[in-house]
Amino acid sequence: MYLRNAWYAAAWGREVTRGLLARTFLDEPVVLWRRSDGSPCAIEDRCCHRSLPLSLGVVIGDDVRCGYHGLKFDGWGVCVEIPGQSNIPERARVKSYPVLERYGLVWIWMGDPALADPAKVPDLWWCEHPDWITTRPDMVHLAADYRLIADNVLDATHLTYVHASSIGSESLTEIEALTTQKDDAVRVERWIYDRPAPPAYQKAGNFPGPCDRWAAVEFRAPNFCVNFAGCVDAGFGGPGKDLSLSAHKVELVAISLPTPETSTSQHYFFLFARAFGRDDPDVEAFFNVGMIDVFREDFVILEAQQHRMSQMPNAVRIDIKTDNGPILARRMLDRLIMAEHMAP
Repeated sequence: MYLRNAWYAAAWGREVTRGLLARTFLDEPVVLWRRSDGSPCAIEDRCCHRSLPLSLGVVIGDDVRCGYHGLKFDGWGVCVEIPGQSNIPERARVKSYPVLERYGLVWIWMGDPALADPAKVPDLWWCEHPDWITTRPDMVHLAADYRLIADNVLDATHLTYVHASSIGSESLTEIEALTTQKDDAVRVERWIYDRPAPPAYQKAGNFPGPCDRWAAVEFRAPNFCVNFAGCVDAGFGGPGKDLSLSAHKVELVAISLPTPETSTSQHYFFLFARAFGRDDPDVEAFFNVGMIDVFREDFVILEAQQHRMSQMPNAVRIDIKTDNGPILARRMLDRLIMAEHMAP
């Protein structure tokens, strides 16, 4: 079910404080907090004495004290104090997890700590580029398998029906996608020429006439999805063209980082990046409110889908032509999980 040797988004940096934050990742309960120097740490959310969640305790200095019998654990999961007893057994420890902070997120490695290479954190370069502005909404807890996010974003034809009043258009169902797989990435891409801009893009770009529009998605296992989207004036769009020549342009990126909680629930982290409207309050409001509302339209679908799948696990399901991207992504993930489980 899970690829463990990978970095997962655990929390926005703003969520991890000197207090205790309890979350479950990949079916494992974890507690996070910050040391006095500001560095984040994460350990198993369980006291090794009587199994009370450590998240019900308190932070003392750099350590966490259990709220039941007062055992104290450091950020590496080692018990450093047992009240009323000077001897601390060697086995008095809980699991700890490598964590690091980058792009405004705290990342956690749930697999072999010896393999936790910081270079393997997904590249969210938009967050640090001076020409791009990012919007970073709060994490959303979804009662849905994290893999349903990749299924959703890799098939853009759902925009026509789920997002009819915002970013959808019927032209998406008319244009066949180009689906490719290279190394560890699956990419699905469409160009739509000489059509009206979808309502949300028209509002953001104020296009005077028809547009050329692109919609592409890239997936990297286990959970990193990037939507590339935008519009330019008709005649200025197409693979390899210099899109900056268009007088009107809307270019944006939506990044999805769903972290599995259980097999049927997830912590959904997402952010938007744009290369326009830096000082425009209307554009900023569109991304802080409008685009989040667009995503909420998906949330309803995903949770309803998961509910019915859980209710009828053996029901027949079919694949259709637009499923090429999701199918390739699921196969890639399954292959990596199998290889990880078979490794010595």
